Amino acid sequence: MINLDQFTLIVLIFIIAPIVGAIALLILFFFEKQLDLLRMQTRQIELEKEFQKSLYVQLSQQIQPHFMFNTLNVILSLARLRRTEQVVGALEVFSKFLKFKYNTDEPMIRLEEEIRYTGHYLEIQHLRFGERLRLVTDYDENVLDAYIPPFVLQTIVENAFKHGLESKMGPVELTIRCLRSQKQVLLTVIDNGVGLKPISSDEMIQGHGLENIRKRLHIFFGEESSLSLSAGTQGGAVVEVRWPYTQEEILKAH
Repeated sequence: MINLDQFTLIVLIFIIAPIVGAIALLILFFFEKQLDLLRMQTRQIELEKEFQKSLYVQLSQQIQPHFMFNTLNVILSLARLRRTEQVVGALEVFSKFLKFKYNTDEPMIRLEEEIRYTGHYLEIQHLRFGERLRLVTDYDENVLDAYIPPFVLQTIVENAFKHGLESKMGPVELTIRCLRSQKQVLLTVIDNGVGLKPISSDEMIQGHGLENIRKRLHIFFGEESSLSLSAGTQGGAVVEVRWPYTQEEILKAH
């Protein structure tokens, strides 16, 4: 025989149970939506990474053929002048460049490697300009292990010759500095070439092909990186590049 208290309890259970079930279903539905949202966000991040990777590869491929074309032009110019020893030397250096190029498929390399690679290009220019070319370098040993996208320094140096030094009569000078500035690396390339046209900074960067470098740096470092091109105080041009001091351990953590 069920008494009044037991009957009341049974009635309450029948009333409360559907409510509890409905609440449980709502909570489950909410978590399912959240999981779907997280999956969608994860997928978007993966797609963005793939897009940035493909964009980076495309930008890198734009640089390498340009350098090879210019280098072959240097060798051809030496051959026309019948400077046989210089041609042989240039070909030897060019072979070192090719070895580096086809062994370098990493998105980031040590700055020390980038400097060594750029040295191959400068050797060719030394053969071309002879005693007319004076090179000044200042590399802070504390930044040589910093990481940078490949072909940044080499492209800037090549650009200095193409737009500034090749058209200048008499002695030419190129200065390369790479220093540590707090948590950033500051790379400066200065030439005493023919100078810049009086146009806006963005137009100069576009005209000198430096936008490629800016885009590649932005892929890795975002707003923490910067590139500027300006006229030198004594003529010529000055390129400054800043990016966060990043070591191998930090890259692996990401």
